[in-house]
Amino acid sequence: MSFQHGLSGINAASTNLDVIGNNIANANTAGFKQSQAQFSDIFANSLEGSDSAQVGIGAKISTILQQFGQGNITPTSNPLDIAISGQGFFRVTDQGVVSYSRNGQFHVNDEGFIVDASGAFLTGYTADESGAVITNDQPSRLKFDTADLPPKATEKVDMGFNLNATSGEITAAFNANNPNTISYSTAGTVYDSLGNSHLLSVFFQKTPAVNTWNVYATVDGKVDSPATGVPVGITLGTASPQTLEFDDFGKLIAPTTPLSLEINFDVISPDLGVKSPQIVNLDLTTTTQYGASNSIHKNQQDGYTSGRMSGFSVGDDGSIQANYSSGKSKLLGQIVLANFVNPQGLVPIGDGHWVESSASGEPIVGIPKTGGLGLLQSNAIEDSNVDLTAELVKMIAAQRMYQASAKTIETQDQIIQTITNI
Repeated sequence: MSFQHGLSGINAASTNLDVIGNNIANANTAGFKQSQAQFSDIFANSLEGSDSAQVGIGAKISTILQQFGQGNITPTSNPLDIAISGQGFFRVTDQGVVSYSRNGQFHVNDEGFIVDASGAFLTGYTADESGAVITNDQPSRLKFDTADLPPKATEKVDMGFNLNATSGEITAAFNANNPNTISYSTAGTVYDSLGNSHLLSVFFQKTPAVNTWNVYATVDGKVDSPATGVPVGITLGTASPQTLEFDDFGKLIAPTTPLSLEINFDVISPDLGVKSPQIVNLDLTTTTQYGASNSIHKNQQDGYTSGRMSGFSVGDDGSIQANYSSGKSKLLGQIVLANFVNPQGLVPIGDGHWVESSASGEPIVGIPKTGGLGLLQSNAIEDSNVDLTAELVKMIAAQRMYQASAKTIETQDQIIQTITNI
């Protein structure tokens, strides 16, 4: 008689219980992937070939297979909690070792790098100063740039108006301080090279010529004197004044390109120390002359003041967008994901991390939502894919297997005692 069958059954059941216990212990571990013990039978080798009546000598654990099924996604209040929906792993580095994880619970360390709970650095593609992602480099550690967003001087102002075709003609010389010399006026904002805002005022004067209007402009209301009201420190176009011409249907026929607005801040605000002159393209090409009240329907400009980062967001494609107090945003970088031909070949090293092996194949690194990689969901984590109910049922079965294997040993011991006592 042999105790091998029972011993092998006890060993296999014990390992199975360890696997089940580990699954149950990590039921609340974000990104954890359950494992499954797989069994195979054992047969002794024989020099005389196979024997159809040969009895096996027990069972063994052939492999412990990881199950990389999708876990439930649970919302959180942390924007750096990031869940993967679909295939792929986060790529993280720690002391030069690259590992992979499904646990997207990240935070920013004291140096501004995005790290997980174990201190491993999240990697991705960085962005240049203009906010363009550099995808031709190797993924590197992602870091929050907390520096203020530099200001941008206004280069273009896009204004669109309707000028009332029934407005009365004005023959008096233009005076910015005399409303009787102005048919219509409005104002907008421009920014200088240091991000200071300035008031740009645009004035229209209906001329005696048919379908013709004169255009004037001031910055910060700067004129040579209250009496004459002539704008100083600013040049609008090549003519003085600049003239708008409309056809018989109220469409603008001249000019057909933006006007060149030259702002001389050394005259308007000499103490600011900003770039001067500043050239701004004033686009009035959508202006019309209809028989309706004077009105403005467009007032846009491309400059802005400096801003401090007030928040950030993570897109489903991994893009990390910083939001600034100036109302602008900037792309800081983009998270990458990695996938494998055989994820079951990955080797677990703890802390929710795996490393590649010859069985897993080389990592396929790319941007989320491309090449079969999943998408990301910010303010959420992926739960463990452990089914507690199923694991408890498996535990009962493993316990029965353990008890039954022990019973075979007990039975064989009783038989040996009987034979010995004969």
